[in-house]
Formats: sequence, C-alpha cells, structure tokens
Amino acid sequence: MNLVAYLRSRLPIRVVIGIGVAVGFVAAFIIAPSVDGAAFGGAARQAAEQPAGVIGALAAFGFAFVLRAIAWQRVLPGLPFSHALAGIHISLGANHVLPFRLGEPLRVVSVVRRQRVGLEVATVSTLTLRSADMLTVVVLGLLVAPSAFFGLVGIAGWLLLGVVVLGSLVGWRWLLTIARRRQDVAMPGMIALGLSTVAWLAESILVRQVATWVGIDLSWSEAVLVTAVAVAAQIAAIAPGGFGTYEAAAVAAYVSLGYDAESALIAALGAHALKTAYSLTVGLVATFVPGPSLAGRIRLPKSRESVARPVISPTSPVLLFMPAYNEEAAVAGCIERVPASVHGHAVHTVIVDDGSTDATVARALAAGAEVVELGENQGLGAAVRVGLQIGVDREAAAVVFCDADGEYPPEELDNVVAPILDGQADYVIGSRFLGRIDHMRPHRRFGNHVPTRCLQLVARQRITDGQSGYRALSADAAQSAEIIHNFNYAQVLTLDLLAKGFRYSEVPISYHFRTTGESFIKLGSYLRNVVPAVYREINAV
Repeated sequence: MNLVAYLRSRLPIRVVIGIGVAVGFVAAFIIAPSVDGAAFGGAARQAAEQPAGVIGALAAFGFAFVLRAIAWQRVLPGLPFSHALAGIHISLGANHVLPFRLGEPLRVVSVVRRQRVGLEVATVSTLTLRSADMLTVVVLGLLVAPSAFFGLVGIAGWLLLGVVVLGSLVGWRWLLTIARRRQDVAMPGMIALGLSTVAWLAESILVRQVATWVGIDLSWSEAVLVTAVAVAAQIAAIAPGGFGTYEAAAVAAYVSLGYDAESALIAALGAHALKTAYSLTVGLVATFVPGPSLAGRIRLPKSRESVARPVISPTSPVLLFMPAYNEEAAVAGCIERVPASVHGHAVHTVIVDDGSTDATVARALAAGAEVVELGENQGLGAAVRVGLQIGVDREAAAVVFCDADGEYPPEELDNVVAPILDGQADYVIGSRFLGRIDHMRPHRRFGNHVPTRCLQLVARQRITDGQSGYRALSADAAQSAEIIHNFNYAQVLTLDLLAKGFRYSEVPISYHFRTTGESFIKLGSYLRNVVPAVYREINAV
C-alpha cells in the first residue's frame, strides 16, 4: 500500500472535509465578535456607490487568471486557452468550497476529461506552475518589504515555503524530462514567470481598492505586501477558501504597516469576500463553459444516427415476457389474458422470475406459461435484460414486456406491438396518460409526471409516460438495448435506444392500480439508483 492509499484508508476524504469545515466555523466564531458592524456596513455602502471600482477590482482579479492561463499554454501549446482558463477557474472556485486546497486537482481533471490532455503532463505542468506561482509571490513580498515580510511569515511559514521550493524543483525536473521527449510540452521560461509576476500585481489592485472603501490609503508596494503575506499564508489553508488564515495574515500585514487592526480586518474580509464571490461564480460557469462540460452531458446529443430497418419475417413469433417477483396472487391472471396471436404472429409468453420466495413460479407454470428462473432476486433491470435476450435468441419479430402484477393489460398487446410489426417504430411505450387510468393515487401520479418531464427534457423527445411498465421493441432494438443497472430499466432503456437512433412511438393503454402484492419503488432508493444511472447513460453516448 502506498502512502496516499494509506492516508486515505486512515483518514477518509469526508473526515478531511469535516475537519476543514469545522475549522472554518471556529474561525468565523473567533472573527465575528471582532468585526465593527457599523464600519463594515459603511465600507459596503462605499463599494455600492462605486460600481466602477467594484468592476475594476474584479476585472483586475480576473485578468490575473487570464495571465496564468497564457502561462499554462506556453507549457502545453496544444491546450486551448479557453480550457486552460476554465480549468484554473474550476480549481479556484472549488478551493473556496473545499478545505486544504482540495480544489487544486480539479484543474488537472478538467483538462484531462475535456481536452484529453495526458494525466502526466497535466499534473506535472500544474505542479510546476503552481509552485512557481507561490515562489513568485514570495519574491514580490521580499522585494517590496524584506524586513516586514521576513517577520510576518515566521518559522512555520518558511518551513512551508521550503516544501513549496522542493515541490517546484521536483516539478521542474519532471517537466524537463517530459519536454525532452515530447514536442507538445515546453518549459515555462522567463515569460511564464513574468506572467505570474504581473498576475500577482493585478490581484493587489483588488486589495488596494477594497482598502480605500475602508478608509485605508495603501500605496502600491503596501498592497503588494498585504497580497503576498495573505497568499503565502494560504499555502497551509485548512478551512474552505483559507478563511481565517487569509484574514489573520492580512491583518498582521496591515498592522505591521501601521494601520488600525479593526479597519484592517474589515479590509481583509472585504477583499476575501469579493474574491470568493468571483471565484464561485466564474468557477461554476467554467464547469459548463466551454464545452464539453466538466459535469458531463445533461441531455442526449441533438444529432443521432438512423438505424437500418430489417424486414420482419411473417413466421417469427412475438415474445411477451413478464418480470415477476412475489406475484403469486396476480401472475396467473395476467398469463390467462395474453392473446394467442397478434397481427398474424404467434405469441409466446415467458415469466422471468426474479427470485420469488412465494408460489409465483408454480402458479405461472400451472397457467401454461414458460418460466425462466434467475435463482435469486437481482432487480427489475436484470430481469428485463434477461427477457430481452430470450427474445433475441428466439428471433422474435418483436419483444414485449409488461409487469406481472395486473396493472397493465396483456390483452392490449396487439395495440402495443402494432407500430413495430407495421414497420413504423422500433421502440414503443404503452402510455397510461394517453389512455385510461383506473385509480392512481395522487402521489403516484405526481411521481410519474415529474420524472417523465425530466426524461423528456434529457432525451429531447416528447414522452408522456417515462415509467410505463408496458413496452415493445423490434428485434434489432432488443439486440442493441443495454440496461446499465439492475435496479430498474425505465429511463436508461429509453435513453439508450434513442441515442442509438431507434424510432420511438407511444400508444394509449389502459391501467388499473395493483390490488395485490407490493411495489418495490421507494423514493429514496429509486433516486439513489436511477439518477446516477441516467447520468452514466447520457455520458456513455
């Protein structure tokens, strides 16, 4: 076990985040009594009365990250500027939400996922540039006020800076090794370091502007010192956004320059608040823009390839299978209602028993159906997957399934399968909301409408009943269908087939709420299983 794995096993990420958040609350508890509310309100009013100053401060802060994106491009020339800037902003925003600067890896994740930049080069370039960035701000602090900076950083700070220097050397050597064997990777050079220097000077503009609203007239060199000290302190940021650490270091810098501690605290809080607002807003936008989104797709692509339409053999049967789990009271009645043939095709009925512990299998056999037993309860999605495969293996003209609980009408099979046998569709859903519903509890009706509307949005397809348990597939659709989880099939099957270009249709059916058995649907487990599966399905396209 390596060191990282050992630490993760001993200190789970949720514990780390919990520690960071707790430290943030402690810092807020300590800082809050020291803040002069009237003075803070006055500074806020000053800012509100000077929108140009606010915009200018934020623009200067944002320009700093534009320069850092350009520096990253100089190391990775093939990385588009927009994605370099997005990756930096994503890590910046995440650092204001996560403790211990855990947002930093998201810069790497962003370009690796969205631009297929190699993990190694993304990591080493980030390590090298971030280390150089930290060293640059330290050098600036030493240049503008050497004695003050030395005194403010302290022994612990210099030890941390030593770690940064070590990281910088390791990153530089690693990057040099890669650059020697790859033409698409370059060393930062003096231009990249110069861009980093100008970036910190741009950030100090925000610090100076906020100070003026508090009544502190900082010189440029003083603004650079406050920026350098506050940022250097954030190397060891524990709370999200380094809250508490930033304020303490900034106040210490202000006081060393001879300014009042109470005013300094307000200036530090104001600057940190403005930076946080920018970071969260732009970081959120950068998650989605430019495309492809780091969060992944949330809808199916607009363009989809069409599927060839094979000729249906008139001698092929229609396979109707019914997934069943502990449906002894209803299964025989469902089987007896299945028509012997539809549109000239014989109907074969199969019960896919999903590990029933009651008399479901015996009653299905007694009613004349074929039974395929899964042995143990695997989930509705698994049962449907097995049923579709049975239809493919038997070269059925269409594969249809409905629940074995009596809610859906097997006698309406001809209506459901007609669009497929007529060559008008590849995938048909029997819609309860286009037909007749005999009793559906209000919460169940609501629970069907909301997911259906969401599915319709995601699929870019008019859908009236996304959770219907009565569906028909052509032979090709059944063969191509993939159900990526065992819990359920409803949403992922529809998204899978639509993404593959199969033609979709709906027909009205009648529906009667079950009078026997018990539904497996529970809101909590349903959301935990279905939502992640839908996300995976959309992003598998």
